[in-house]
Amino acid sequence: MFFDSWSDVLRVGVMALLAYAALIVTLRTAGKRTLAKMNAFDLVVTVALGSTLATILLNGQVSLLEGVLALVLLVALQFVSAWGAVRWSAARRLLKSRPTLLLHRGRMLPEAMEGQRVTAGEVRQAVRAQGIGGLEEVHAVVLETDGSFSVIPRAQAGSADALEDVPAPGGPRGGEDPAPRG
Repeated sequence: MFFDSWSDVLRVGVMALLAYAALIVTLRTAGKRTLAKMNAFDLVVTVALGSTLATILLNGQVSLLEGVLALVLLVALQFVSAWGAVRWSAARRLLKSRPTLLLHRGRMLPEAMEGQRVTAGEVRQAVRAQGIGGLEEVHAVVLETDGSFSVIPRAQAGSADALEDVPAPGGPRGGEDPAPRG
């Protein structure tokens, strides 16, 4: 059906303006980190926000107040979850994944790559994107919690303390060599 009534069109227009304004105010109030680079949990909240906004706009049985309350509650829950993850390690473990070391000192780590469903081609692509021509020039490639790759060139590895929170396969932390020294 192409058209029902002008009142329905007007309702969608007014609801879109008001609901969008409410969403922007709610997100600005919640702070910059609410929808920053997303991990899986953040993505779910973002999809839920979009779905809620669409429901507010298109479902005539949902009042603006009900819809805005749903938006505010989703953002508030996201804020509380992020706040808890910053303060308590149990909440952090529940809500956020850990970064994964995929390549270390020029050598790919096949078990880690397989566990994260990452191909050797994807790792090489991340290295090339940094303008590096050889894996031997790379100290580490890390799959971050938001799904992006971080590439640390060997020349810029320094003390490698940026890898302290990255678990190494078979080792206590990412800054240490996952393979036996020989």
